[in-house]
Amino acid sequence: MGDVPAKAVDPAEMRAAVQAVLPWLRGEADQPERPVLASAVRLSLRALEQIAPGRSVEVRVPPFAAVQCVEGPRHTRGTPPNVIETDPRTWLELATGALAWDEALDGARVTASGTRADLSHLLPVVKF
Repeated sequence: MGDVPAKAVDPAEMRAAVQAVLPWLRGEADQPERPVLASAVRLSLRALEQIAPGRSVEVRVPPFAAVQCVEGPRHTRGTPPNVIETDPRTWLELATGALAWDEALDGARVTASGTRADLSHLLPVVKF
């Protein structure tokens, strides 16, 4: 049974989804409605998946999505050895470059375990 590649992310669609949450990320608006936030998280995570295809790192942004990315040893069962987890706001700040990877780690806004669990060279995934 082979892997089914995820549908390619339309860059314009991703930019529009993330742009819709920028006022919230900047502290200029209340948290967006759940579907708006979910779309921005899911599309930006799928973009990361396309930028760094692979299955050695799992990036989790509960409650919206998790993706596997980064080339390396394939993970198939149990908890992956390289896991990154964060909340939707932190992920979107990282994805847009509003927050640096090291700053997120130092502030305990991201948990990252494993030797490959470093996304700093892949961020931001969307630039404004």
